[in-house]
Amino acid sequence: MADRKPPAPRKTTTARKTTARKTTARKTTTLRAVGKDEAAPAQPAKPMTVTQAAAKGTTRDLLVALRDRVATAVENPNTPARDLAALTKRLMEIDREIEAIDARAKQEAEEDGAEVEDGDFDESAV
Repeated sequence: MADRKPPAPRKTTTARKTTARKTTARKTTTLRAVGKDEAAPAQPAKPMTVTQAAAKGTTRDLLVALRDRVATAVENPNTPARDLAALTKRLMEIDREIEAIDARAKQEAEEDGAEVEDGDFDESAV
């Protein structure tokens, strides 16, 4: 029995998940000193927690906080596989809701700033 060789390791293949990555171009900036009459650039606001957004924020603030929280859960390797589908679906729904709020705000801003030119008055139309 000493003449037997151990079996060769099996070659296994596993399916790989492929995900589309969102690529963004990075801006290159140069550092410079702030002039005497200039203010330092504002620091980006720290994102709210879900509790803070629910208590003090707008609907959009709450959705952003929820999106961040759900995204963290999706990326967590300890999240049970049974929950991933529901979390991913909810993440996409929240993102769509945020986009809808942003689109409405943009449209309202354009409508408020747009001046409509009055046409000529036609008495016969009345």
